[in-house]
Amino acid sequence: MQTPFIKNFTINDVVKIIGDKPQINTDLHIHLSKNNFNETPFLEPFRAGNYTFLLILKGTLKVQLNLITHLLESSEMIVVKPQTVSQIIATSSDLEIIGVSFTVDFIFKILLKKTEFDAIDFLTANSFPKLKLLEEEKETSIILSKLLAKNNNAEALFLPFRNEIIMHSFGLLLYHYGSIFKREHPDLDAHLNRQQQLTLKFLTILNDHFKKERSVNFYADRMHLTSAHLSKVLKEISGKTAGQLIDATVIMEAKLLLSNPLLSVSEVANELNFSNLSFFGKYFKKNTGVSPSYFRKNI
Repeated sequence: MQTPFIKNFTINDVVKIIGDKPQINTDLHIHLSKNNFNETPFLEPFRAGNYTFLLILKGTLKVQLNLITHLLESSEMIVVKPQTVSQIIATSSDLEIIGVSFTVDFIFKILLKKTEFDAIDFLTANSFPKLKLLEEEKETSIILSKLLAKNNNAEALFLPFRNEIIMHSFGLLLYHYGSIFKREHPDLDAHLNRQQQLTLKFLTILNDHFKKERSVNFYADRMHLTSAHLSKVLKEISGKTAGQLIDATVIMEAKLLLSNPLLSVSEVANELNFSNLSFFGKYFKKNTGVSPSYFRKNI
């Protein structure tokens, strides 16, 4: 049972509290800061519904995570998981940090087409192992985080391939930290609960069959579940139902194919196994608000 005084924050709540400006992706936020607070903006314990990669560039930060106190120093990094009770105990006057906060749903956007999840199982560890980064690893973390911040900046001028850069640089950051965790903690007590296992299994099957199968029943049958139970699990973990995830995958693939000028709209429809061009057009417009032809002309 949760203690009543422990507040629950979303990423947007935290952004407002620390005085950052909102960024393009509401489920991703990169905080680059020096210690410019007279006192910590988090005076009481709180929970956040997202992950945070917390990297100390300079100074020290003493933080309590689920009642366990951690002293983080320069070049050290720790993963704060969703619903962790966090409390900042003390900060040094020269503190500089990078915080990369993201939701579970954002991870699924990145890994939607991946079939290997071993590299990021450190995200599900029971404990809170911290990493001591080598100087080169620290610099790589800074570069990737700043690249994310630049492209996720809502006030930045138009940047070609902005979303693609965000997705790929975030993926690189995941695997960058994942490789270090594997090296430093080879016997890490990582685990996936039943809901997470089902979600990742669904995404794997979806990746193999989405071009031909858009029925929730197909995936539920493959997983020996009812459609209602599958959608309930996926909703709890990713924030989307099975049908929404199927549609999102098909539309993402359709957009990629429509971006290829060598393919006609009819060929794109055929590639995705729509019975006819009209049906594809209605499906695309229902999920994007525009026709395939309009999307192609205005990419």
